[in-house]
Amino acid sequence: MSDRIPTSPAVSADRSAAARGRGPLVFGGIPEAEGWTLAPITPRDRVHFRVDRELPLDEFRRELPDGVTVTYDQGDGLYRVDGACGSGPVLADWVRAWCAGRGIGTVGLRAEAGVRRRAPRDLPPAYLDALCRHYLPVSLKRLQRNMSTLRLHLPDPDDLTQQVSEWILKAVGQYDETKGVPFGAFLATQLSKWVHDLGRNAHGRTAADTENKQQKAIAAFLAEHQRKPSEKELAAYMGQSVATLRRNSQTVATLNGLRNLQSLDGGPEGAEIMLPDTHEAPDEIMGEAEQTLLSHALTAACAPDPAARADQRAGQPNVLGWATWYLTTWGGRTKTQLSADLGTSVRNMNVHADRVERSLKQRLVELAD
Repeated sequence: MSDRIPTSPAVSADRSAAARGRGPLVFGGIPEAEGWTLAPITPRDRVHFRVDRELPLDEFRRELPDGVTVTYDQGDGLYRVDGACGSGPVLADWVRAWCAGRGIGTVGLRAEAGVRRRAPRDLPPAYLDALCRHYLPVSLKRLQRNMSTLRLHLPDPDDLTQQVSEWILKAVGQYDETKGVPFGAFLATQLSKWVHDLGRNAHGRTAADTENKQQKAIAAFLAEHQRKPSEKELAAYMGQSVATLRRNSQTVATLNGLRNLQSLDGGPEGAEIMLPDTHEAPDEIMGEAEQTLLSHALTAACAPDPAARADQRAGQPNVLGWATWYLTTWGGRTKTQLSADLGTSVRNMNVHADRVERSLKQRLVELAD
């Protein structure tokens, strides 16, 4: 019979740190593992919802029932109302009635029971501040492998730092210290997931997941056979028909084409595009380079004319012209379909597309030279 005495998660974490050859981390004068016990994670019922127009958050907070809190995720436009366990259905009805009484429509309103969370503000301020300062550079170093993806969505270093700081606070709210996993390991796992979510939120869940599955399948085939798969081989490897693979490939191609485009008002003429040596590069690489050049030329053709005044049509980015050209050329859409989707006439689309055509012809001649 064992005479070992069960130890708390805090003591276990401290011993793990000692076994790795360093003392436990201390934040604000409090050992890391002990800090979590000061604000333990607790279960609650949560109501998630979005609205069709901005919610008067201050008024909403004032009228919430006692003991109920609300948080707002501005990036996702998602509101979360938290109450005691068992109150979820009642809170959902209350939120629905409150919004309806003010002419606000709710979208995707649902109640979730037994959500385990902590409020970061419940931790000692000095502890939370020191913890975030410690894990920010650690997280940025951990995300170096994902930096190409992150820069697509967060090109400004300050925006990237802010986003990673928000992710650390999100991890603090979700971390369950009773499971014996160190916070640093939990944070690293979540960071990889949240990087993937950036693509899902920006380009659509289906497109991002399709791209991820295809890239994983191609990498697995390459590791097994030391060559890229053919279309039929990839379809068989993924358990799909060739027709399904082609449709999905079109989705991925459109997604990558959108990523290649630069901002309409970001000075595309100042960008340098590196081309591979045509004698050394295989045909598929040259095809990708030509696609990028065309995307660049189209974006440049839709940019504001620097010689025009800001109040003139030529002084504004030609967004409708860009959408018409791109989606009918690479997106498989017709002008009639786009007209219905964008709520404008085909004639208006043609006017903007003609402006693009005149500029694009000149730029394609320059590319050919």
